Amino acid sequence: MSLPFELSRRRVVIAAAAGLALAATVGAVAAFSSGGGAGPAGARDAAAAATRSSDGDAAALTAADASAGPTPSGSPIAPPKETGPCGRTASATPVVRVTDVGVGSAVTGYGREGDTDPLPMAIAATPDGGSWLAWLGTDGRVHLGRLGCDDRLTGTPTSFDGIDLQDVSADANGGVLLVTRKGDCRTGPLCGGESSPCNTMWMVRFDTSGRQVWERQVTNLGSGLGGYDNGARFVWWYQHHGRLAYDGSNYAAYFGVAITVQNGSCVDIHEGDRMQVVNSSGALVTGHRDSFEVGCSHSWGTRIAWDPRSSHFAMVCATDNSCRIAQPHPYRTVAAGACDGTLFGGDLVLATSSGYWTAWSQGGTARLEHFGTGASDSTVKTAAKTAHPHLVTYGPGRMLLAWESGSAMAAQVYDSGRGSAVGAQFGIGVKDHDYQAFKAYGDGSAAYPAAGANSTSIRVARVMPMQ
Repeated sequence: MSLPFELSRRRVVIAAAAGLALAATVGAVAAFSSGGGAGPAGARDAAAAATRSSDGDAAALTAADASAGPTPSGSPIAPPKETGPCGRTASATPVVRVTDVGVGSAVTGYGREGDTDPLPMAIAATPDGGSWLAWLGTDGRVHLGRLGCDDRLTGTPTSFDGIDLQDVSADANGGVLLVTRKGDCRTGPLCGGESSPCNTMWMVRFDTSGRQVWERQVTNLGSGLGGYDNGARFVWWYQHHGRLAYDGSNYAAYFGVAITVQNGSCVDIHEGDRMQVVNSSGALVTGHRDSFEVGCSHSWGTRIAWDPRSSHFAMVCATDNSCRIAQPHPYRTVAAGACDGTLFGGDLVLATSSGYWTAWSQGGTARLEHFGTGASDSTVKTAAKTAHPHLVTYGPGRMLLAWESGSAMAAQVYDSGRGSAVGAQFGIGVKDHDYQAFKAYGDGSAAYPAAGANSTSIRVARVMPMQ
């Protein structure tokens, strides 16, 4: 039997064939040097004032000069303006607002942040500018709460059966959670190694009150098929993180999966990834042109986005099949990497005109890669010294790259057409998690969920819109 790996913390060689296939609100702008790595360059020469929020809960440092570059002599500076249904203020440079949200129940901690460890929290943008905030409780359930325009909790959270949280996505009628639940291994037997619980992956549809509407398994275990039966597609201890995408009607889930293959009188368990599409009624869309049983193998960093220009779900993975960033089904290389234990794939966004940008890291340096249906045609080697970059759409024509910087995060805006940097690096005053995601909002802002001030709170870091 094959033994999988954990890329971010450990690397275990797999013996099986590799061919298988986002309460107190804080506003801040922190200026960083535009050419240095991930660390802060200190305060700029412009005046800065420290202020305390009205709740007295946190201090905010506002740097007067965090512009994208020198202002031409005599050119007026555009005043801030309100955008979107929430009226969030758009400024000439990124402004960060951090809100500590008390959720009323214990939230699972970050732990080791390994690629097989549980994800504590996720966030999704709603069409009215608010959010759905999901978190994994210490009670063995996945919790869900609605946030208003001020990123504060409204109403009473609900909860769902789930031992691991993967993602949350939203639409005008509610949204969908992607969660892991307990399953059954049955007998096997395994050809080698130790047994581990066999689990399942589910989409859970909820309405605008946060109540369940339907649920659909996107692995394939059932009464007649256990994890150790030939043909099973399930969640083992292998890397199984996943993401959701929405095409306006259907939801797609792209996630790591265990693959059971008969080997004589016993079974081997391989690791790959799987994409399944579920319609608005909760039924699997069989034969969807973008879905597949197994794509990349072995696979981690599974990322997905809906592209309305091509009417396709686009995906990328990191894989040790030739050690690369790749598109699945069929395999196509986006960027060549190396088998040194540092290859990481970090998010996928639509480019301005055509194609996509993906952030990835090798050797502790983040890169941006532009590609279409094949290999990259443009590579940007960024100043971000990180093993786990995050990338998100940040208003029209821009994207935001973020990464861990000491006990907080650093970020840089990039043009999503040319891939060029826009303005200076800046700070985001929350703790990073290697595998959690920023989410884009219709007003041009972006939000990230992070560890809160205590075990029953979550911090929502919002990068406010730019003009």
